[in-house]
Amino acid sequence: MELGNIVEYIDRQKILCAVVLEVKNQRLRLLTENNREVNLSASRLLHRDKTRLDLSLGRSRVVDALKAVAGKRKALIDRVAIRDLWEVLNGEQEWIDLDTMTVFCFPESANGDHQAAVIRALFDDRLYFKFNPDRFFPNSAEQVRRISAQREEEARRQRIMNSGGDWLRQVVLRPGGGPIEACPPEFVEVLKSYYLFEKGSPDHPLARGMMERAGLNEPEALFLILVRLGAFDENENLELLRLQTPVRFSEEADRRAAELVRTGASGAADSPRQDLTGLNLFTIDGQSTLDFDDALSLEAADGGFRLGVHIVDVAHFIRKGGPLDREARERGSSIYMADLKVPMLPNALAEGLCSLKAGEIRPAISTMIDLTADLDILRYRLFPSCVQVKDQRTYFDVNLAADQDPKVMQLRSIARKFRESRLAAGAVHISVPEINLWIGDTGEVNLNRVNRESPGRMLVAEIMIMANWLMARFLAEHRMPAVFRSQPEPRERLYRGEEGTLFQHWMQRRLLNRFVLGHTPEKHSGLGLNAYVTATSPIRKYFDLVTQRQVRAFFGLEEPYSTEDVDAIIQALESPMSHVARLQTGRQRYWLLKYLEQRVGQKAEAIVLVRRRHSYQVLLTDYMLECDLALT
Repeated sequence: MELGNIVEYIDRQKILCAVVLEVKNQRLRLLTENNREVNLSASRLLHRDKTRLDLSLGRSRVVDALKAVAGKRKALIDRVAIRDLWEVLNGEQEWIDLDTMTVFCFPESANGDHQAAVIRALFDDRLYFKFNPDRFFPNSAEQVRRISAQREEEARRQRIMNSGGDWLRQVVLRPGGGPIEACPPEFVEVLKSYYLFEKGSPDHPLARGMMERAGLNEPEALFLILVRLGAFDENENLELLRLQTPVRFSEEADRRAAELVRTGASGAADSPRQDLTGLNLFTIDGQSTLDFDDALSLEAADGGFRLGVHIVDVAHFIRKGGPLDREARERGSSIYMADLKVPMLPNALAEGLCSLKAGEIRPAISTMIDLTADLDILRYRLFPSCVQVKDQRTYFDVNLAADQDPKVMQLRSIARKFRESRLAAGAVHISVPEINLWIGDTGEVNLNRVNRESPGRMLVAEIMIMANWLMARFLAEHRMPAVFRSQPEPRERLYRGEEGTLFQHWMQRRLLNRFVLGHTPEKHSGLGLNAYVTATSPIRKYFDLVTQRQVRAFFGLEEPYSTEDVDAIIQALESPMSHVARLQTGRQRYWLLKYLEQRVGQKAEAIVLVRRRHSYQVLLTDYMLECDLALT
């Protein structure tokens, strides 16, 4: 390296031409074409030219000479046909040195200026060749395609950032929040994704760039803009979108559901089924219920009673591994919210073919329980059946008839006796009111406080617990794996039996241990039972459908799940069931707060739960809502 040599180096992603003023221990002092002196290591040089400038000409003339050299080299770039080079050389798949590449580009003559032009051309365009200052490697056709696609995507994103940011700024500045000028849908999708997922959004940098260009910093301001655009409803269920919970069914699942409805097979001809269509079955559900999973029957028998719990045989229609089964497993459960119901099965099945509708013959799994005159359980039988509901009652109807209808009175006595036996076995009885919310036709939020200990609800709850327990016993006795539920003892007991105030019941719930799912039966301390499954809601809950399939397998109606299958199902449903809980709890709280928003300034009764240093934690008893209350 000698004084006056012309060299090139990279500065801020640009190639600069410079002349060597001084060399000292592999460090160079250079004068650039921009009339700046810089110090840098010789290893940073991109190209070294034997051409020398006369430094005695003076700084100004040397800089002019550098500019002339740089201009000449830039002009030569146009003669470097990179794509043509690649088409000739890409089959070689080996490094090509600078001298060879320069000869390919300038076969008639080649000097330092031509070499520098080749370097500059391949530095600026990395589509076809991997860049190294003194050698180049042709990219494969697949690499070229991928890099080209990346460039197109980067250009698209830059276009969105610029034009989208300008459009968003006009929206922000629009006085009075008037009508918004139409924009490409991709702008809206980018902003929606960012609002929902923030840093987790693949469009996070893009959306942030748009917002910064528009001078928009507040997320809530972005939400209001998306509402004005019609991208969100003002009461949008954001958690539903964040969790990407499926609301609609796939075309394949809908098609299969339609086929089932069209064939209308009831399962009455299945050989193992007992014909119970002569029994007087009735359902007890809420007034708006359309998906009837279970029905009851009661008759005198052998000096006592025979109680029947009949669960629609959903597994008769939903085959393992089919499109409907896959979607049901993905959902895990129906989701009930004040403004939306997301069913586990298409409505044509959930509210039609699989529903125990009055007058319709349906396949079922029946549990017939023989009781003594004192209402002790004597024996039970479990079997596939064919049933027909005669009457559909509501909780309201049953509550009105609670002290007059002999059958309802007897069912209440059976439920009471069974609860007493559970409490004697150590069950933890927790009874707190349920808040039911619904949205009226004009969008108003309505609320009522449901007494879960009303005659109708109490008898249904206890008899369903009984049926689940007996089904667990049946599976355990026949050594069949299932989704068994257990629960360790509570950390502390605040009262005995059905005693206790609302405060104690609420606090007792905090002291319960989480339930445990496993493929073998264990004690469920909360219910006071030695084994437990859930099996009475197969239309609405996938675990119940799995239990039903195991019972069917015992009777030869299908292949049983193995222990490994059950464990895999428990693991697979952990995430969707967590999502269901989040959605239902979050949406309940949202609509409850919307309801209270219209009642600001009104008094409400509350129970103090905990006193903290600067606040109380209280329970608003009319709304069963916990909140913090400042001491002052």
